[in-house]
Amino acid sequence: MRLFVALEIPSDVRENLAAFLEDLRGWCEPLGDNRVRGVRPENLHVTLKFIGEVAAARLNAIRNALSAVHALAPLELRFRGLGFFPDAKHPTTLWTGLEAPAKLIELAGDIDRALETQGIPREKHAFVPHLTLARFATPVLKEKLCAAIQKNAAREFGSFQAREFHLIESKLKPAGPEYTSFATFPLTPETKH
Repeated sequence: MRLFVALEIPSDVRENLAAFLEDLRGWCEPLGDNRVRGVRPENLHVTLKFIGEVAAARLNAIRNALSAVHALAPLELRFRGLGFFPDAKHPTTLWTGLEAPAKLIELAGDIDRALETQGIPREKHAFVPHLTLARFATPVLKEKLCAAIQKNAAREFGSFQAREFHLIESKLKPAGPEYTSFATFPLTPETKH
């Protein structure tokens, strides 16, 4: 099974992002640019940790490790702006920025450390809060497409309060990946009355 840990986003933010992806598709078509692959709106999420392929027998241990990870409070997240990985001159990925408290970076680190106890290697790069919107088949954008994206560089997509994170399976299919949530973990430990 191919697994990752992520934050799900609410429908209003998802709809705003889907509208931008529709704009992106509209900018590409007249240019004959079919090298841009937008993420399907139902698959939009904020990845906190990509786990990769693991045996199904390890699922319970992974769930148990993640159940020990918490934040002290829900996280206020705001999606705003656009950018490229690795950079605008050689783009392979288009993303929207995520304005979030430092606690989100701490959460990603805590998840990384918890999963390391299960033999899952830690991330080699620092966690950069973002949400992937599209990937480019070649790292060269047509000038008009780049200009259209730059005009939307400060676009607002909405905000929400994250109260949980998820362990998700990714099945790679010809039409694109299909995601199934295996477990949901509250960010704040439940208090007993």
